[in-house]
Amino acid sequence: MQNRVKIVVPGDDPPQIQGSPHLDRLEPYGGVTLFTDRPRSLDEQIARVEGARVIMNTRGAVKWRRDALERLPDLRLIATCSIGTDMVDLAAAGELGVAVCNQPGKIAPYVAEHIIGLMFAAAKRAAYQTAELKAGRWGLRKNVYLKGKTLGVIGTGNTGSEVARIANALGMKVIAWTYNPSPERARNLGVEFVELDDLLRQSDVVSIQVRLSDDSRGMLGGREFGLMKPGAIFVNGGRGELVDTDALVEALHSGRLAGAGLDVFDQEPLPPDHPILACEQVVLTPHIADQTPEGVESLNEGCVSNVIAFLEGRPQNVANP
Repeated sequence: MQNRVKIVVPGDDPPQIQGSPHLDRLEPYGGVTLFTDRPRSLDEQIARVEGARVIMNTRGAVKWRRDALERLPDLRLIATCSIGTDMVDLAAAGELGVAVCNQPGKIAPYVAEHIIGLMFAAAKRAAYQTAELKAGRWGLRKNVYLKGKTLGVIGTGNTGSEVARIANALGMKVIAWTYNPSPERARNLGVEFVELDDLLRQSDVVSIQVRLSDDSRGMLGGREFGLMKPGAIFVNGGRGELVDTDALVEALHSGRLAGAGLDVFDQEPLPPDHPILACEQVVLTPHIADQTPEGVESLNEGCVSNVIAFLEGRPQNVANP
């Protein structure tokens, strides 16, 4: 019993892992303390995990920056219920001897399907037409026919690759941009790799799902939206910070873009006065691309498995080796 470790879920809101049968797998290793609400301050966040060797971070809203990590001398692992790790300062964690384990590729099929759904919803004006009918208006706004159109995929990791596969099956032409293109990857994915500016100029739909980093933050701004075809559709299933929101709003208001489908935002939760809410041709979902019952349990299983592997001395999926 003296080797049992303290494991904490610091803020499972909205619910992710609470009630999951996978938590029972941790019983032989330690006691799990789970908080169902988000901490209201940094001090409360630190107090919740004081003495913990393992943090299971189920929500990106709970962030671990250097100032927090330096106050947790017992911490050795942060396991995330996510692919992304932007909620953790990876460099600081590494310097302090804290491993960060994520789940690369775990939920790519779920996120890719959601991205394709946003593309269709924006192309078919689903949100706009619904709002018009609810307001008692029976109008005519032409839809976009997607078969044969060009989809530009920015980022061909696990999710982007799955987006490309589905789009090919739908009869779209797929071009792509990635940090590391190669003829072999292009053949395997069924895409043509092009320069980013060329992708923006040629695509009828642009989908971005690159990892958020110092290199990718704000990579699409006014210049890039200005290069896109008039009447193009933009989809973001990556991170809100990849995009200059003001530039996106301007492109929508000006009519240069025909619409956008967004699952991620520069502010989350989305405040009621956020400028994107004033845009007419948008389809919005609250960062839930992986939130199907299958996707949720897949992430829960992966998070618990990462914790067990670490405690058994065989760490896996370490994002800051």
